[in-house]
Amino acid sequence: MHDQHPYRGRFAPSPTGPLHFGSIITAVASYADARAHQGEWLMRIEDVDEPRTVPGSASDILRTLEVLGFEWSGEVLYQTQRKNAYLDAMQQLAQQHLIYRCTCTRSELQAISPNGIYPGLCADKHHAEHNEHAVRLRVPDARFEFHDGVMGQYEQNLQKDVGDFVIRRRDGLFAYQLAVVVDDAYQGVTHVVRGADLLDSTPRQIYLQQCLNYPKTEYMHLPLAVNTSGEKLSKQTYAPHIRTDSAVLFDALNFLGQQVPAQFEHESCDAIWTWAIANWRREKIPKTNRLAPADYIIPM
Repeated sequence: MHDQHPYRGRFAPSPTGPLHFGSIITAVASYADARAHQGEWLMRIEDVDEPRTVPGSASDILRTLEVLGFEWSGEVLYQTQRKNAYLDAMQQLAQQHLIYRCTCTRSELQAISPNGIYPGLCADKHHAEHNEHAVRLRVPDARFEFHDGVMGQYEQNLQKDVGDFVIRRRDGLFAYQLAVVVDDAYQGVTHVVRGADLLDSTPRQIYLQQCLNYPKTEYMHLPLAVNTSGEKLSKQTYAPHIRTDSAVLFDALNFLGQQVPAQFEHESCDAIWTWAIANWRREKIPKTNRLAPADYIIPM
């Protein structure tokens, strides 16, 4: 584990294609927040979901960020190189009798529990190791709450709102929830800045931190950039990849409510970053999802 730094942030994209405007918003906010707090900013490639990885996109993402003036501390961490760490964490949870094997399929669960809350079907069964199974973490009937840097107070009862959740999938790959918690602790991350689509994952991650005896993290969830149909910009909604010029930083900062003076639109990346870090205000970030500028949406 790294020593705790007063502020250590990170950007952790999945290498499923080039960066689009939605991902650059997160990169810009996490970088500006870290630098405004004289903190460090780390890079992690979240390639834990290997079937979705597009060859070459990790290096494409890193190249794009470099051209736009982002500077990260230390080596880039790749989740595919961290499987032993996830296995160790899972064994720690097993020693506490907190996990069990689950053979439920997605279609079975959809039929029984259309709201997506796991009904605990396998909680008291003892499935053999050779069965095709996921591994689930037992959750308590307890409220988990935290204060989000943008969204304010947020709470969830894990048992009632989520149910026991998967930490290793049926295909043997580790789930995002476990990997992200193990990696944030390993990298000494103190502040997580990411999209609001991950807000409801946070109580699960706080619970995992407690189970594994990891330090607490501060969270800040950002409004999502959506297209004209109200869908989050993503590979699935054909969001175009961004141009690598400074106007992207200008647009992302304005999307985040920072009100960059108009003369900066055609300034260099360095000039925009100097302004952004000196003038960064969390309280200006809007709480609700917003339409992305037209250039960053493919016409439907």
